[in-house]
Amino acid sequence: MSVILGIDPGADTGLAIFIDGKLVRLDTILPHSIGHSIGELLPHRVVFEDSRLQSHAWNAQKKANRGAALAAARSVGQVDAWCKLITLVCADLGIASHGISPKAKGAKRGAENFAIYTGWTHSSNQHERDAAMVAWPYRGAK
Repeated sequence: MSVILGIDPGADTGLAIFIDGKLVRLDTILPHSIGHSIGELLPHRVVFEDSRLQSHAWNAQKKANRGAALAAARSVGQVDAWCKLITLVCADLGIASHGISPKAKGAKRGAENFAIYTGWTHSSNQHERDAAMVAWPYRGAK
């Protein structure tokens, strides 16, 4: 049985669990639970959206005032730290892991489009859908 875990780290962290290539569960957790979730599931591979792989802050606008730019930088810095945490936890547990840049993950999918693309018929939020899409190409990996 192959278990792949997709993660979209953030203040609301999305998780997507694939078993033998099939999407079986979506969840949203708080960042402090990332390590516990990985340790509890012990997947064969973790694939996560890695903000460190994108050179610019995609949510900062050119005309943003200094306060908004600092808030965006703090937010990106937090996500960068959670990406590092995922890498370290996986290394400690001997789990293969790798990050995918937000751009490489592709455009965000709405619930209807996501259902058509993945076959997922249950409810989902954007964080969960992003977690699933980041791991989608690897869902059948061993």
